[in-house]
Amino acid sequence: MTLYLLRHGIAEERTAAKPDRDRRLTPRGQTRMRRAASGLARLVGKVDAIFTSPYPRAAETARLAAAALPGRPRPRELDALAQDASPMDTLRALRTIVKGAHIVFVGHEPGLSRLASLLLTGSVDGVRIDLKKGGCIALTIRTPAPRAAVLDWVATPRVLRRIGRTKPPTS
Repeated sequence: MTLYLLRHGIAEERTAAKPDRDRRLTPRGQTRMRRAASGLARLVGKVDAIFTSPYPRAAETARLAAAALPGRPRPRELDALAQDASPMDTLRALRTIVKGAHIVFVGHEPGLSRLASLLLTGSVDGVRIDLKKGGCIALTIRTPAPRAAVLDWVATPRVLRRIGRTKPPTS
């Protein structure tokens, strides 16, 4: 299985008036995420499922990614991707939903990079990955368990946007 860990795009600033849970993508965040999603689609092609944190900024990111991907998979909420979920909870959820070869998880930091670290090293702090907003990590997983993954690539949002702008090769 290939697991893609996609961090949400640029979101509204944190304020006392708006709980963190309710923050949405900014207009700039939407534009940049739409471009990054185009690059992501060029890199990954068709995916079998997209799961998203229930937070609006992640759900919006998941919808933008789905719109760019072949087949336009419908994002499904997964509480184990919420901001405060532990990487072990997310791993347990992954074990119950393994039904495809290419899965996208859309969520938050530091949860996504800690999940990647857990899958790669067996520890949530075994490897440090700085996943930027709108960036993506690709892992090949033999089985959803600690130390059962191989890091395929890490793409910054800038790289994804550049890939999305390039012309596809002609035959």
